[in-house]
Amino acid sequence: MNKEFLHNPWVVLDEQTVYENNWIKVIHHDVINPSGKNGIYGQVHFKNIAIAIVPVDKDMNTYLVGQYRFPTESYSWEVPEGGCPFNEKPLDAAKRELEEETGLVAQHWQHLGNTHLSNSVSDELGQIFLASDLSQHKAMPEETEQLTVQKLPLIEAFNMVNKGTITDSLSVIALQRVELLLLKGNLKLS
Repeated sequence: MNKEFLHNPWVVLDEQTVYENNWIKVIHHDVINPSGKNGIYGQVHFKNIAIAIVPVDKDMNTYLVGQYRFPTESYSWEVPEGGCPFNEKPLDAAKRELEEETGLVAQHWQHLGNTHLSNSVSDELGQIFLASDLSQHKAMPEETEQLTVQKLPLIEAFNMVNKGTITDSLSVIALQRVELLLLKGNLKLS
């Protein structure tokens, strides 16, 4: 790769935290932009890694989680997801989130990659996992989660992405990665 592309052309003159809670920090930056002019840049720093899990059973079914999302004021179907504190291993967080939201425990796990979810304004990193060899246990959602769990054929979840029924970016990316593995004959479930 050309070294020119690896150089950061932004110069930070000053930064201030304008808002912070347990999950995010919003930072205002005074900058010199790549053209050499003074400017501003707002950044949302996430205090957790976003974790997405695509559970697939032996019959090629998956499980989606439905919930009302406050920021978009709409109901959303998603793969099981959650946050991973930086002091927790992402695989451990994936196992915890899958069981909390669906009651599923998986014996086989595969890391499918990382993604930046909105890199023009945020540093949020997402990690995607495939979970298989599933057994059902009791779900234990957090108090802020009012969830509906839906078991459906994996192909139907792919179709929900293609039709725009699933719009959550991490879910779309996760399901499309699994679909690509399936199409290439590289989907390993155990």
